[in-house]
Formats: sequence, structure tokens, C-alpha cells
Amino acid sequence: MDFTDREQDRYSRHHCLPGVGTEGQARLKEAAVLCIGAGGLGSPAALYLAAAGVGRLGIVDADAVELSNLQRQILHDEESVGEPKTASAARRLTGLNRDIRIEPHPVRLTAANVMDMFGNYDLVIDGSDNFPTRFLANDAAWLAGKPLVAGAIFQFEGQLTVFDRGRDSPCYRCLLPEPPPPGAVPGCDEAGVLGALPGVIGTLQAMEALKLLLGHGTPLTGRMLHYDATAARFRELELQPDPACPLCGSHPTITAPVDYEAHCSSADALDEIAVADLQAILEADFEGVLLDVRQPEEHAAVRLPGSTLLPLGELPARLDSLPADVPYLVYCKSGQRSASAVALLREAGFSDVRNVRGGITSWIRELGPPPAA
Repeated sequence: MDFTDREQDRYSRHHCLPGVGTEGQARLKEAAVLCIGAGGLGSPAALYLAAAGVGRLGIVDADAVELSNLQRQILHDEESVGEPKTASAARRLTGLNRDIRIEPHPVRLTAANVMDMFGNYDLVIDGSDNFPTRFLANDAAWLAGKPLVAGAIFQFEGQLTVFDRGRDSPCYRCLLPEPPPPGAVPGCDEAGVLGALPGVIGTLQAMEALKLLLGHGTPLTGRMLHYDATAARFRELELQPDPACPLCGSHPTITAPVDYEAHCSSADALDEIAVADLQAILEADFEGVLLDVRQPEEHAAVRLPGSTLLPLGELPARLDSLPADVPYLVYCKSGQRSASAVALLREAGFSDVRNVRGGITSWIRELGPPPAA
């Protein structure tokens, strides 16, 4: 493959690098990679893949840039706030390397579009932040025979691995057979994340992708790399395929992508209520329990009038002391912990329980600060 003078200059450090060279750079130029998410993990991964000269780079993300993203999502800047993430990402990546092709997909990944989308790329990087998308990406990549470089972050810790049916590799379902219930694991908006952490994991995802495309080194198949930022320590965990796995086991039962968005949606699994409807119910003298499952310091800072504080971690031990014959409306900061609380209450036999969609964050955004208690 011929390279322009510009490309020769741009990739000169690759051309002289053993294990890459002109032949390897040609492989990168011919390659196509899809990044799921233009957020904390997708930002560094996409930047380094674009800089490395991956010829075609797809970005799938249905969200718009928010100010709170900028603490870690380095593809975007203050001028991008309110803009679709794919548009912001395309502008930034094209500015970094106009010799490659950026393909924005401003849609949500679904069971209906995932196989066609994955079919257009050689490799997939999963930088998603929710379980429905992770399971969907895992299943589709395995069924399509595409290597999947999967990463995840939480507070001060991160992990990554490679799932590849072409190698001796388990799949994501070998680690976690089914998606956890809604709200069981808090997202970044609730648990927080140190801004530089996704830069570490996302950059390592880009490295694994480049190794796979180049055929260089040993990929992270059958191994998971765990990073503890607090202790500045990496650990490697061995992963084994599960013979009973419904996707990659000896008798697979999953032969097509599943709509996990519907399967895991808290709106479907749990009865939810919008904050405007909640306001009307409270103004009509709600005769039930308005349950706040946040922490005491959160409740002290801002709360809905008449709410009862019961932190989620204390709920299982307090179920027997709660009245079971009254309705419950449950809220937290953004609806995740409260969704988990609703599931616990339902399992314990509480029949009239609803989750406040979006939590107190939605109340403040849509209705303003709640009246003083």
C-alpha cells in the first residue's frame, strides 16, 4: 500500500518500529474499528486509534454532551455542550487526523441494528456504561465473530479484557451469566469516578485493539487486567470459559441478539413515576411512605418534604419493621439506588411500590429546588 508524504511523516515512528513497520501501518490503514460510546472510555480509545491511523473509525452514541461529562470525556470541550457526542467526536477526531474516515452513528445500539453495524467493522471496542449495552455487545460480537475489547470503570478502579471466539477465550456471559437487576450497580452519576481513570483504561483498550489489528504480541484473551488507582497497582486475573454458557458453551441457546434494553429497563421491570406526577400526589396529601434511600448527608443537604430516610444498605435488615399495607414511593439521587430498593421491597412482598424516575436530580431540573422540609 502506498502512503502519501504526509502519511509517511505522520506515521514515521510506526514505520521504524519493529512489529509494525510499513506493513503493519498498511494493516491499520485498511482496518475498521467501531467504538461503542464517546464517553470516558471511548474518548481516549478513539483518540489513539485515530492518531495511529486506523483507516475507518465508527463512533456509536445517542447522547448529547453535558457539562458534567467534561471532567473525563476528553473528546469534547465546553463548546460541545448540548451537541450530539458523535458530532463533537467526529470534529475532534477529524481535526486530529483528516487522512482517516470517521463514521458517526448517533443512535442507540439495539438488537435490531447491532448485527448490521458490527458486520461493517473488524473489531469492536466497548466503552459503554450500562449492562444492557455490554450484554448486547458481547452477544453480537461473539455471534459475528468480531473481537471485543471490553473495559469498565468504577470510582478508583478499572478493568479490561478481550473476548474473541477466534481464540481460546471466554465471553462476558462466562463471567456474568445475566444482567443484574436495575439499580443493583450504581453508575458514575451516583458512585463517582476519578477523571483520569477512564483515560488509563481507554488507552489500554486502544493498545489491545492495535495489537489485534497488527497481529503483534499477546492479547488479553482469557485474562482480565484490573487497575487499582488508589494503590497504583495492576493485577491480572485468569478467566475460564464456562461449558454451560448459553452463548459460547457446548450447547448454546442464544443464537441471536436479545433486546436487553427492554429486558433490563427499570421502567419495564419496575413501576415508575415521573417527578411531575409525584408532585401532584404529594400535594394531594399522599397517604403512604415517601422513602429516601440515599445517605444521611445527602438527605440533610436536600430532600423532599415528608420523606423518610432509610439508606439502601440498611433496607434489607429493616424490611420487617416497615408497614406492608401502604403504598411506597421511593427516590434517591437519580433513580438507580431507588430502583434497587423497589426490587428489594417487591421481593419481600410489598405490592404497591413505585420508583421515582430520575430521582431528586430530575425534581430539581424540572421543578426547581424542593420546598424546605
